[in-house]
Amino acid sequence: MLLAIDTSTRYAGVSIADDEKLLASRGWYSRSSHTAQLMPAISEIMGDLKLALSDLDGIAVALGPGAFSALRVGLSVAKGLAMASKKSLVGIGTLDLEAFPYLGSGLPVCALLDSGRKEVASALFAIDGTRIRDDIISPPDELIPEVTEPTIFCGEGVTNWERVIKETFGGLAIVARPLPAGRICSLIELGKQRLGAGGSDEIALLQPYYLRMPSIGGPKRRDLIPQQS
Repeated sequence: MLLAIDTSTRYAGVSIADDEKLLASRGWYSRSSHTAQLMPAISEIMGDLKLALSDLDGIAVALGPGAFSALRVGLSVAKGLAMASKKSLVGIGTLDLEAFPYLGSGLPVCALLDSGRKEVASALFAIDGTRIRDDIISPPDELIPEVTEPTIFCGEGVTNWERVIKETFGGLAIVARPLPAGRICSLIELGKQRLGAGGSDEIALLQPYYLRMPSIGGPKRRDLIPQQS
């Protein structure tokens, strides 16, 4: 039994699945940090399924990139539940979640999240599904040298940038419009894969990836950085 928690963006969700299927899921949109919605949503789906923490086999949480407060809320709750239940915890990058449904399609994949300031957070994956590089934040046109063949553009960032993507990349851009529930389903599947392979993260060391570095003194192009404790 796996509990999945994603508070990466304003669209957030929680789900529970067993080895065979998704059992329950709740999603919501919030302009704040998801503090008011997250624990009630977890309590609701666990109550509906008559589950206790001891019934879980593990917990999966989305690590970002995402908003500072939202990521802290999700990861803090995931860590607290993992510690209380003594269950395994796995963290998975949000852009990996956005790309997951399209990997192995026979085309490269570019997953996007809107980062504000006319920039996007992006991840690039080769035809075989392997990462081409680490996540970065940049204006969309800085991706032009990296997109040299027909590529699937996916992720929540496509919503605000679809017109720019089509104008910038023309026939090379195959745009997959996102579904709000898609990311939490990916988190369930990737979480089960990691737990099934015996993987887990050390609770004390697991950190989120924030959407951007602090604006004071930061360069225009920024790699994502882990939380500093």
